[in-house]
Amino acid sequence: MDSSSGSGGGGGSGGLMGGLGSLFGGGSEYSHTELAGVPRAAFGIVNGFRTGLKETQGMPWSKPRNVQIMNLVTRQGASWSNTLGFVALTYSVFGVALEKIRGAEDDLNTVAAGTLAGMVFKSSSGLRAVARGGLAGLALSGAYALYNNWDRLTGSSSSSSRLY
Repeated sequence: MDSSSGSGGGGGSGGLMGGLGSLFGGGSEYSHTELAGVPRAAFGIVNGFRTGLKETQGMPWSKPRNVQIMNLVTRQGASWSNTLGFVALTYSVFGVALEKIRGAEDDLNTVAAGTLAGMVFKSSSGLRAVARGGLAGLALSGAYALYNNWDRLTGSSSSSSRLY
């Protein structure tokens, strides 16, 4: 573990060297796991605000309407954060387990972990839902694997067309 990064604690919470990932044998690649909930909550907040405006459309702008919108924002933010957090955690667990079992860190692990995470997420909803969840996980992780390897697949060495 490299302590010369100048962060004085690896950027993790609680002063842990390398963040929470160091507890699982990881290094700096896991050091920002504490911040992963911010985009999930932001998505939920935006969705809650949209839902709140839609559901209170007939009400005049007043304190009760504002309270109603804030309640929906709070509930939607927490709900989406929990949902997406579960999927992200499940994907990460499968990814690390597959890497340890296979002894390789490659795109097969990425696609398999995405598929398994989608299946587990929908596991309480019946076999059809499990299949749909697996297909969604396969599609998303497959798209990520394609994006991640696009330069190698197309034979181009220029990465100017990719977004970072």
